Amino acid sequence: MALKNSYKKIENGFYAKLESFFARIGKAVASFFRSVVTMGKQRFTIMLIPHSEKKVFNIQVTLFALVFVCLLIGILTASFFWYSTSYAGTSRLLTQKDDNLKSAQASLDVMRDETTDLLKSAKSFESALSSTLDVLGIQHAPDTEENSKGGDLSSFFNAKEISQGNLKEVSELKQITDYLNRSIDPVKEIGALLNSQNAVLSDIPTLWPVRGGIGHISMYFGQNKNPFTGLWYLHKGVDISTFHIGDPVIATADGTVVTVDYEAGGFGNYIIIKHKHGFYTRYAHLQYFRVSKGQKVQQGQIIGAIGNTGLTTGPHLHYEVHLGSDVVDPIKFLNIRHSLASNVTGGGTDR
Repeated sequence: MALKNSYKKIENGFYAKLESFFARIGKAVASFFRSVVTMGKQRFTIMLIPHSEKKVFNIQVTLFALVFVCLLIGILTASFFWYSTSYAGTSRLLTQKDDNLKSAQASLDVMRDETTDLLKSAKSFESALSSTLDVLGIQHAPDTEENSKGGDLSSFFNAKEISQGNLKEVSELKQITDYLNRSIDPVKEIGALLNSQNAVLSDIPTLWPVRGGIGHISMYFGQNKNPFTGLWYLHKGVDISTFHIGDPVIATADGTVVTVDYEAGGFGNYIIIKHKHGFYTRYAHLQYFRVSKGQKVQQGQIIGAIGNTGLTTGPHLHYEVHLGSDVVDPIKFLNIRHSLASNVTGGGTDR
């Protein structure tokens, strides 16, 4: 019991000391604030004395008011510097934006010029495409009434009235895109037609029979004087001369070699090739052969060389085209790549 009372006394003493400590702190704080308030309530007199002998102005202010005014001036000064800095940054940003805007305007001007050139090119393309389609007999969409009236580029592309706020160039580019999309199918048809024509042309003897398109015709198809007898006779082919032996002779169309032979008093070394659609071609007076009987050849393939074999007056190629049982003028089929010489002499002729 005595021990318990001893602890109780110690506890009461501790609380008493703690209470006394906080009481002293509270008094010190209260005393500090009273001192501050007392000091703040002190009055100061500010005297404004003019240079003239007029009345002196006295202004009495407390320390609180003076501190408040100083704080206000400090805040206003800091705000002014902050605003000045912010304004300078904003001004630099606006300058940069203005430069970017000028650059964008220049790019837009370039785009407008390019769009104008594109419209002109598209118009030329449309005209060329229409002409090509008409020549090839390919059906294409006719111009609408809106297209046909007027002659400016907008009416040409079936341009509709542009809604307010839209760039004219954007609308024109959309019109060009639509037009090009409509042109895809006709162009594909042209490609398919040309492919089919190329396939047909490779089966028809349309190529010049000497590689590189060299040589000239020294005797044409039809009525000619025989260089040996001087009598008129029917020349069943054309004689092509290059003035020397060994120039490559090529197949004028795809086909199969049906004859590789030699005729001493006539064609000399000659080749006959059978083609599709009833065509046959003969290549005579060759120096040598590059093919054999039964061999398939392609248009442009070398089959021999110009020579002086058989009955001739000089080195040349005698070239014939037969259609079925009829002999025809090769000139009607040849794709001649050089100007034909008329009435040229000096090259060899056959019998």
